[in-house]
Amino acid sequence: MNSRERVLAAMARHSTDRIPVFMWFQPSTRRRLAALLDIPPEYVDDAMGNDIRQAWVNNNYAMEGIVHDKNGEQHVDDWGIKWMKWGEFNQIVEYPLAGADVDTVLAYEFPRDRIEDLLANMAPVMEAKDEYFTGVDVSPCAFEMYWRLRGLEETMLEIAEQSDLAYTMLGRCADFAVELARQACTRFDVDWLWTGDDVAGQQSMFTSPDSWRRLIKPHLQRVVDVGTANLLPVAFHSCGAIRPVIEDLVEMGITVLNPIQCNCAGMEPADLKRDFGADLVFVGGVDTQQLLPYATAADVRRATTQLIEAMTADGGGYILAASHTVPPETPEVNLFAMYEAAGMDRDQIFDRAADIRRKLRTVQS
Repeated sequence: MNSRERVLAAMARHSTDRIPVFMWFQPSTRRRLAALLDIPPEYVDDAMGNDIRQAWVNNNYAMEGIVHDKNGEQHVDDWGIKWMKWGEFNQIVEYPLAGADVDTVLAYEFPRDRIEDLLANMAPVMEAKDEYFTGVDVSPCAFEMYWRLRGLEETMLEIAEQSDLAYTMLGRCADFAVELARQACTRFDVDWLWTGDDVAGQQSMFTSPDSWRRLIKPHLQRVVDVGTANLLPVAFHSCGAIRPVIEDLVEMGITVLNPIQCNCAGMEPADLKRDFGADLVFVGGVDTQQLLPYATAADVRRATTQLIEAMTADGGGYILAASHTVPPETPEVNLFAMYEAAGMDRDQIFDRAADIRRKLRTVQS
């Protein structure tokens, strides 16, 4: 059984006869759904049928796991990065290595003393092990981690110059991800290792594919190798137009690709399925820029049905997910239409919410 087949077999243990679902919701979307379903926000994933549970144990926890209530609220994470809530997300407002000289950059220490606390984020995931497909997320692994420390402009300049500093620091970022992955894969009985680096925009990659292969790929490979050494499927997340390096990702041993931003250059889901479907499980592809927020419910249902049919033409290899977090402007009817196409209608979702309320009342009593 190859890695792709292991993903499908593991998903089959946790899913019903419908398409597996792994959906991310923007914070205000989650709160709106919680109010609609009359459940606490932390139970929205249960009600909406998410089949996968995983936790951030690297810097993505600092970006997405720490939630502020009001715009302008800030925190400094264990890496020394200052974040501020603006809109739906935390945004970086201070990069600890911005403008620093070479010696200062090389002297930077990653927060190895915080590894235990970071890995502790896996506790609720493992409590759900028997009920859900589980994973550990060690992203960002190299490129995205470095620019969060250094700033995107300086990072891009160093990469363009093929500098020794860039190669060294990308390697040190990967070293930390490797350590987290090793410890997590040793301690936790997870179903996959989730890796990632956002390396592309709407039309092209941030670096040339050749630069990515020379400076980033060797370090990312070491993170992937931890998963394959532990006989785990390895998932990779990158937004944007990453088509030029998907073949590389397959060669590296990556089995799962997310989020398939279908409106980016070269990322048409059916084409990717045709070219890489024998090797990859795809997670994503439902457009969050135009389709979900602005189309009619009938259009959403039709497009999602067509996507599922194309991505499961060989009998499997697809997990329904949006191409980004579901935005707050998405009408409820559109969200339910997407789920209906996956085999779970509105009544089933509300029945799940009613079960959650009953369980909560029993616990409280």
